[in-house]
Amino acid sequence: MKRGTTIFLKTAVFLIRVSVLALCVFLLPWLANYTVEMFPELAYLQYPVLIGLYVTAIPLFIALYQAVRLLNYIDNNDAFSESSVKSLKLIKYCAITISILYVIGTIFLMSQNALHPGIALIGIILIFASAVISVFAGVLQKLLRNALDIKLENELTV
Repeated sequence: MKRGTTIFLKTAVFLIRVSVLALCVFLLPWLANYTVEMFPELAYLQYPVLIGLYVTAIPLFIALYQAVRLLNYIDNNDAFSESSVKSLKLIKYCAITISILYVIGTIFLMSQNALHPGIALIGIILIFASAVISVFAGVLQKLLRNALDIKLENELTV
């Protein structure tokens, strides 16, 4: 694989990290305050929603870090290693965690009669995207595990 491809992917991961960090630091608190000004009857939901969004950012940053590690393994021609399998496993678990947290958040907002259809749509998209990433990482993990087993078997027979 050419090094330019992994540099492009590392740049994309970096831009995602910076964007999510800026969103968490600047946009989310402003948006929460704006929403409370517009809908004062929902003020009691401001902090639980913010905490929920910040908690979902933690597994996202872990998954992005693991993606960079995986790209470094690919750059170092060490893609078929136990470390790559571990990185994919952590990415899978982070994606599952994000999906679960968004499902819990959606149920919580529904129970409070505060779930706007637009927010519900965004939540469903995030749940679906995280589930797809989880399944894809799981498939790659199994594929890589099988390749490692074949590689180990070939090394033992030679």
